[in-house]
Amino acid sequence: MEKVLIIDGNSILNRAFYGIRLLTNQNGLYTNAIYGMITMISKHLESLKPDYCAVAFDLKAPTFRHKMYDGYKANRKGMPEELAVQLPYAKDCMAKMGMRVVSCEGYEADDILGTLSSEMSQKGKQVYVLTGDRDSLQLIDERVSVLLVKTKETLLMDPAEFKAQYGIEPSVFVDVKALMGDSSDNIPGVAGIGEKTALKLIAEYGSITRLYEKLDAAKLSENMKNKLATGKDMAFLSRQLAEICRTAPIETDEELYRYRGVDAAALRALFLELDFTALIKKFGLEQATAEDAPVADTKVIAYENVSSLCELQGELLFADWSETGVSLFDGARLYVSSPAELADAAVGRRIVCHDAKGFYKHLRAAGVALEESLCVYFDCMLAAYVLDSGRSHYSPAELFVRYKNESLPSELPLAVAIAQLYGVLHEEIEKGGFAHLLYEIEMPLARVLADMEEIGFKIDCEGIAAYGEELAQAANDLQMRIYSYAGEEFNIGSPKQLGEVLFEKMGLPKSKKTKTGYSTDAETLQKLIPYHPIIEDILDYRQVTKLKSTYADGLVKAADAEGRVHSIFNQTGTATGRLSSSEPNLQNIPVRTELGRRFRKFFVPKNSDYVLIDADYSQIELRLLAHIANDEAMIDSFLSGEDIHTMTAAKVFNLPLEEVTPDLRKKAKAVNFGIMYGIGEYSLSEDLGISRAQAKAYIESYFAQFPQIRAYLDRVQAEAKTDGYATTFFGRRRYIPELASSNKNLQHFGERVAMNSPIQGTAADIMKLAMIRVCDRLRESGYDARLILQVHDELLIEAHRDCAEAVMELLVDGMENAAALSIPLSVDAHIGNTWFDAK
Repeated sequence: MEKVLIIDGNSILNRAFYGIRLLTNQNGLYTNAIYGMITMISKHLESLKPDYCAVAFDLKAPTFRHKMYDGYKANRKGMPEELAVQLPYAKDCMAKMGMRVVSCEGYEADDILGTLSSEMSQKGKQVYVLTGDRDSLQLIDERVSVLLVKTKETLLMDPAEFKAQYGIEPSVFVDVKALMGDSSDNIPGVAGIGEKTALKLIAEYGSITRLYEKLDAAKLSENMKNKLATGKDMAFLSRQLAEICRTAPIETDEELYRYRGVDAAALRALFLELDFTALIKKFGLEQATAEDAPVADTKVIAYENVSSLCELQGELLFADWSETGVSLFDGARLYVSSPAELADAAVGRRIVCHDAKGFYKHLRAAGVALEESLCVYFDCMLAAYVLDSGRSHYSPAELFVRYKNESLPSELPLAVAIAQLYGVLHEEIEKGGFAHLLYEIEMPLARVLADMEEIGFKIDCEGIAAYGEELAQAANDLQMRIYSYAGEEFNIGSPKQLGEVLFEKMGLPKSKKTKTGYSTDAETLQKLIPYHPIIEDILDYRQVTKLKSTYADGLVKAADAEGRVHSIFNQTGTATGRLSSSEPNLQNIPVRTELGRRFRKFFVPKNSDYVLIDADYSQIELRLLAHIANDEAMIDSFLSGEDIHTMTAAKVFNLPLEEVTPDLRKKAKAVNFGIMYGIGEYSLSEDLGISRAQAKAYIESYFAQFPQIRAYLDRVQAEAKTDGYATTFFGRRRYIPELASSNKNLQHFGERVAMNSPIQGTAADIMKLAMIRVCDRLRESGYDARLILQVHDELLIEAHRDCAEAVMELLVDGMENAAALSIPLSVDAHIGNTWFDAK
């Protein structure tokens, strides 16, 4: 039997828009809904392999329902502008994917679904309607099924599944809607009747017609009869409004809807425009070109393979590497060399590559010493990151699409592709004023990170394994106690089962309910602590089991034969410029609890002749806030050496310094850090356990005492809204498309990002400069010491005991003098036999 897929375009596009964060292409066009829609639909095209396919879209014009009832959809807000601009591109993508796009003036997409499903099923075809809207469930019959898209799954609703879920036939589902109404479409229904009651009535009487015919004799309460009698006219009107039309005036010739597959060349061109590199690969469109497409500029991509290193000429040397060797390209000639030969070729030349850190590690693994001649001059990946740090991928294929508006040819050697990217990216870096960021911060840092990854950090594997057993026993003890409180055994890790035990069996105050059950997140459970001791045990159980699986087990598995773990430091992983760590993530070793902090006892130097030196910036973000905002009161406090949180408390609460209690200092600290992140009165009241009025008063008092802080925050928001990005002290940009959103929640998120990004990004840049400075000085000094870890505002060095004190001074000096500010940077440093002791 031939299959037909009919898609509710508006429904799927809406679900994609709200399910995926805002994305933009290089021209600032929003693309998240288009991307999500293509992803969802392509999955069903692959699984169903339909013979016919159509996508239905609404038009702006009123429909026959609006003429029937003035209030129809009267409460609907217009489509957000961020979504509206994507609609024509979505339709274009659907057409180029081989599907017929259908709209009909005076009718809705639902009516097109109804008409096509009716026509196609009558012609003996099996029809599948893809939608996220339950209205289409009324279309289900023996030859029409609905693929109902939900948040985490798509349900196949056929007659049997529908009957099992609703207890009625699909054909009378519209009668349920007639009684219950629909607030989203402003269909009135019968006042006072909800879905459960409507389903019960239709299950018993079969339809609203028979229900009203038998209303007088019906065994219903007088109150129910009165509701139904009063709402009779509205019930029948609602049925007319809710019923999907199956005779819309559209083309029904089946051949018009035959699915012939994608228009490869046209779809590839559109995906290039939208920056959908991953989809080009997914659809296999890398080589797709139209017959009349212009021939590529052979001068740009042509190259000559040579057999001798001596044949390479020019100042720039474009390098790529693999297990088989290193490819070198001089702009015209390509030579495949060994890593050892590269050292000779690099003398007097500038190396350009993609991923300098990976390049350095490859050379080291091949036994090549990293001489100055081998320092990379330009890294295309880091250049692209500096230009736009908000992207999730910086592969050569991604960059080809973004900066050259074409796919990376599969037959093109990567060294040649890097040469093409270099021309574009180098110009963008110079034109945009990003040279300092790239050449003075990111490029030198790549070598530092390569060294750190190679060195690694030694752990006490036996100690961690023993601690893991201790955690396992603690988890078992907590589990038994939780079962005792609950009076039954259940899966503590299952939110659904946990919610049922806490809120239904034990009767604790109910939390917000989600689609899958009651919320049992940490925030919800924290509020329940006063009600029963089981709550603290559950929170402890979660912590202990996470520590056991993630760290006790994970760290030992990650260690090499010498007991060292080699974390990967991702230089392009955050929008703020901060480094991230993975495999394993050493930046996430817990510090907030005693159980978590104990893990630092198992991070040790390589042997007893060495120690660890830990140095941590003190309140760097607050110092940067005072400097950037040029707030005299805060600057004076830092310069005087006062405790900034005590001073803030004294000013905000109008008290002498000596009368500031630890509790008031804690509240002032929350305000100090919260202000940088754009905290509002509600969030501050939640954090401090105070009323919103008190929180509002704290914030107002804070700004009264530090007026330049408020002026700065207002200014940086306004500039970001005008420019579309926020900028750090060193010129790093973070683009914030959310500021242009019509969605207030997204706007507020963008405002908070705009306030914090310059501070957080500048702190990240200073840390990078400090790492470069410290490593350069360690190399020059000849000390037996090496940088092994960076965690947010903290650096760790492994050093021989004989030079530890001198190295600690060098470390502190390097960090404190990484940048010149109106307030001195302050660093706390300690020496210890473990990370725990040094911290």
